Formats: sequence, C-alpha cells, structure tokens
Amino acid sequence: MNLAVKQKIPLKIKRMGINGEGIGFYKKTLVFVPGALKGEEVFCQITKVQRNFVEASLLKVNKASKFRVKPACPIYEMCGGCQIMHLRYDKQLAFKDDVIRQALKKFQPVGYEDYEIRPTLGMVNPTHYRAKLQFQIRKNRGKVMAGLYAENSHRLIDIKDCLVQDEVTQAIVNQVVQLLDKHKTPIYQERRADGVRTLMVRRAKATGQIQLIFVTSKEVRLQPLIKELTQLCPDIKTVALNLNRAKTSEIYGQKTEILWGSETIREAVLDYQFALSPRAFYQLNPEQTEVLYGQVVEALDVTETDHIIDAYCGVGTIGFAFAQRVKSVRGMDIIPEAIADAKANADSMGFTNTHYEAGKAEDIIPRWYREGYRADAIIVDPPRTGLDEKLLKTILTYAPKKMVYVSCNTSTLARDLVSLSKVYEVKYIQSVDMFPHTARTEAVVKLARRSNII
Repeated sequence: MNLAVKQKIPLKIKRMGINGEGIGFYKKTLVFVPGALKGEEVFCQITKVQRNFVEASLLKVNKASKFRVKPACPIYEMCGGCQIMHLRYDKQLAFKDDVIRQALKKFQPVGYEDYEIRPTLGMVNPTHYRAKLQFQIRKNRGKVMAGLYAENSHRLIDIKDCLVQDEVTQAIVNQVVQLLDKHKTPIYQERRADGVRTLMVRRAKATGQIQLIFVTSKEVRLQPLIKELTQLCPDIKTVALNLNRAKTSEIYGQKTEILWGSETIREAVLDYQFALSPRAFYQLNPEQTEVLYGQVVEALDVTETDHIIDAYCGVGTIGFAFAQRVKSVRGMDIIPEAIADAKANADSMGFTNTHYEAGKAEDIIPRWYREGYRADAIIVDPPRTGLDEKLLKTILTYAPKKMVYVSCNTSTLARDLVSLSKVYEVKYIQSVDMFPHTARTEAVVKLARRSNII
C-alpha cells in the first residue's frame, strides 16, 4: 500500500458500505469515503491508513450520481446524526435492503443466499419522525447549548432545528436551554463534572403527553426552572432527575427520581394504549412502530392455544399485540421500571394471561421450563449488541417452534443467524425504515424450527 495520510486521489465509487459511506478501490486498495454515492467519480483526501484499507474525506464530486440530492438540513454535514440524507429517499430504502444482504454475506448463516429479503417499508413523509431525543448539554463561551457530538469527536453541535426530530420536543429543548441560562443552572463540563449533562425529551404521539429527564452529575436545584417550564409547556406531564456521576459515555446512572408530575405518560400502538415511565424503552418513531408491530404480528402467525415468550419485553408493547390471540404471554426485561410498567399496562387492559419478571432472559427462561412452562413461540427484540450469548444458547436449547427476531443492527442479526439457522429456517426478512436518512434499519425476521429438530 503506497497511500499516505493527506494524499489526494481520484476514485470511482463502486458501492455503499453498511455505514452509508462510498467504497472504491485505488490501485487495489479499499477506500472508504463518507458522503460519496455509488457510481460517482470523486476526488478525496486520505485521512487514515489501516492495514487493509484507508479512509478518506470527500473533497469534490467530479461526476455526481443522478440520485444525489441536496440535504434539506443546514447542519447535515456537521452533525453526523444522519448519514445518507444526500441520497434520494427511495434509493435510501434500496440501500437498506443491500445493507442486510451485505451483513448476511459477511457472516454467511446457513442458506443465506436463498433468504427472501423483502423491500424495505418506508415513510410517506420521512421528516420530524423522532418522538424522543437525548441531547447533550454543555456551555460554550458562557452560553448554554444543546445538541449532538459531531461524528468521532467531542465537539458539540448546537442544534435548534433538527429535520428528523419531532418539532414539539425540539421546541421544548430550545426552551430548556433558555431557562438553564436564565436560572444560571450548573452545567456539566468534562474537566469539572458538576451539573446538568444530558436532557431526554419524549412525546407520546397518541396523547401529546411529554416527559423529560434531566441527567446531572450532582444534585442540582431545578424547581424554579421546572415551575416556569411546565407553565410554558402544559403538555409536559413528567419531569425526572437521573444522577450519573460516572465519567463515561453511558448516558444514565442507576437512579431515576420523579421531580414533578406523574410517573408515566400514555402512548398507543395498533389498537391498545399503554404507560411509559421515563427510563422505559419504546421505539422512537411512532408512525413506523405501527408498521413494525404489524409485521411482527403477521410473521409470528399465532393460534389461540400458543404460549409466547417476549424476551427484552420492555413495557410489554410487542407482547400486548398477541395477548388477546394466544393462551399466554410471558416477558422479561432487566430494567425493573419497565417491568412495573408492563404489569400495570397489562392490568389496565384487563389481561389475565400475561406474566412479567425483572431479570435476564437466560436466567428466567430455564427456570420457567423447570417449573413446567413450555413456549410455542418466542419474540426477541434485543439492543444493538444483539442476543446475549447465554440467551442465544438458551433459545437453541429449548427451541420453540416459532420465532420472530426484531433487529436494529443488521450486523449482529446476521451474526446471531449463524447459530439460529442451524435450528431454525429463515422464512423471510422484512426491513422497516425506522430511521430515515440514517444508515440504520429495523428488520423483522420470521423463523420456523427445522423439521429435523425435536
């Protein structure tokens, strides 16, 4: 490899990688160029040299793709929160189909060449879809700002108008920034960790109710700010405080305390309503969550005699879609607040065939089987890290005959399918665009236990 940092080279982009970057070859060396599109001829500068590839920054597009568009967001290139807004939306969806194929080709689970990859289901209007935000709070030259870190940096981008963020939550963040300044609230600085460091805002699409979490590195007096904020924004129903003293990239600490308002807000999906506490997980794109859960219901294809396990159940939202269709639903989650929500939600909907426990699935499922419970189907919706190795082994040990895997990371999905495909046949993979303008997608995988597995 004769390439060096700062060297400028011409490059033809052959394809796009899983992170949305353009990929080409320069004298047989693999080159990754963020911002470049398939088919383009570009001029770029080497920024990093690795053993088997190099990374480069885009300097000029000499021949543009006919699918290149001008991003509507003025801070798109600075922010890094979106990666493919410069690609026409219908081609973004095609790219996400290809991302799944790339991941499968890399890990090669059994029979992957013949998997049915269904076209990604997109949005009619792919803007302002994020109903939840988590912005970092910092001070710059004495002025409070809120936003996201620029990609691969600790440089905070001040965001006042995000094209993919729900407009009401964005307006509330802007209001909070003004009040933090007004009330001279201590703000976290990395050299001196002594104040507000992160703000979470979530808005329920069905009810318009809003909840906030202030994440702080020490006890901070927020009552005057909260009083003024809730008068200005009457849809705010919950304000919570999370204390995180650790100097890590983890957003939350262990303890979350309600400072003002109700414990939960109300949200709805498909034909049921449920409660969300501030720390409970729920999909950030409510409109596409309707589509996603509909696909899960279609893929699992249950009967009224089925017993279902909903692993990583959160507040129970996916499992509730089946509660009236099956004999029983059992779920677990490691976050106790989510399990409390799940139990309360089930009670409020009158379900008597549900059961929820706080803990790890790989510990709880074997105990249930020892106690005589047998599942006909299992749903897994893990975090981006994919299935816990012990849970994967547990699933393969008990092997319910039907399974649906909901994934937000195609790479860890493909990795897990290497093991799962030895016991299960992959019927199809249906991608749902939960995150327009980003390189991420959500996939629903229908699996059926192989006939030779008892």
